[in-house]
Amino acid sequence: MTYPDSPTFTLGELAERLDAHLVGDAGRRVSGLATLRDAGPAQVAFLANRAYLKDLPGTRAAAVLLSPELGEECPVDRLELANPYLAYAALSRLFDPLASRAPAGIHPSAVVAKSARLGERVEVGPQAVIEAGVTLGDDVVIGPGCVVGADSGIGAGSRLHANVTICHGVMIGERAILHSGCVIGGDGFGFAHDGAGWHKIAQLGGVVLGDDVEVGSCSSIDRGALGDTVIGNGVKIDSQVQIAHNVQIGDHSALAGCVGIAGSTRVGKHCMLGGGVGLSGHLTLCDGVQVTGMSLVTNSILEPGVYSSGTGAMKNAQWRKNAVRFKQLDDLAKRLARLEKSGRGG
Repeated sequence: MTYPDSPTFTLGELAERLDAHLVGDAGRRVSGLATLRDAGPAQVAFLANRAYLKDLPGTRAAAVLLSPELGEECPVDRLELANPYLAYAALSRLFDPLASRAPAGIHPSAVVAKSARLGERVEVGPQAVIEAGVTLGDDVVIGPGCVVGADSGIGAGSRLHANVTICHGVMIGERAILHSGCVIGGDGFGFAHDGAGWHKIAQLGGVVLGDDVEVGSCSSIDRGALGDTVIGNGVKIDSQVQIAHNVQIGDHSALAGCVGIAGSTRVGKHCMLGGGVGLSGHLTLCDGVQVTGMSLVTNSILEPGVYSSGTGAMKNAQWRKNAVRFKQLDDLAKRLARLEKSGRGG
């Protein structure tokens, strides 16, 4: 897509930034990105998945990011490199209109406590609230309607989109991106039962987010009951994810939409949890674990690898038969054990 105020670059400039091999006109100017199918003569497209190779012959793009082995099939100028998708990610940031926008300062309708400490070039949007004791680093952007609770800190270059809630005592690292509707530092789900009703346990810990963390819209990261909930550097969290109190997530792990993690579970570094994955409480996942979508994990995983649970979709009639057989598995296993024992005895 191309925005009205998008910056323009020559293909030669892009090749230098990406350390790519340019085949074509170095002076040709481009002003945006698009798919192979939709790109026009002022846009760059990319080919990272061979499933879209069929769209390459008919592309109208100014140039295409692709791997060298596909270069001869490209009908337009091209930027050749080993990882076209990574190059696309880099170009997307160059053409991002938010990245090039000048800070708008403090909006007159924002409420900023006198004891808050704001760095250079900070932007605070309309109706935002910055409570007492807050520290905002340089180049922080606080979107409209956000609330940053007392004694919280947000590192340099971080951005809160509209209507983000940061509760008290939350520490966020540098270059974090928090999308609309997410809540960081709400109370964890802690209650004691006396046989007749529930009694709330005050949640006395906080939340610590590392550098380069991204949290999707309407996700929740609960504060710790005593210690902190800790999200490591470079962690990427999708929309509508629930992370309970005292969870720890290691550096550069990624959680897809609707993941739910119960309290005090520890996820290692470089883990990937697919959409809808559920982790029970007080578990440990070691570094390098991948859990496929809609899986339920009820025991610790101590060896890296790919793990799955559940069954794929099937016709209801077949599923009902299989569900009945599943209930019979324990009995069948006991019968088989008796038969094996009987066979050994004979």
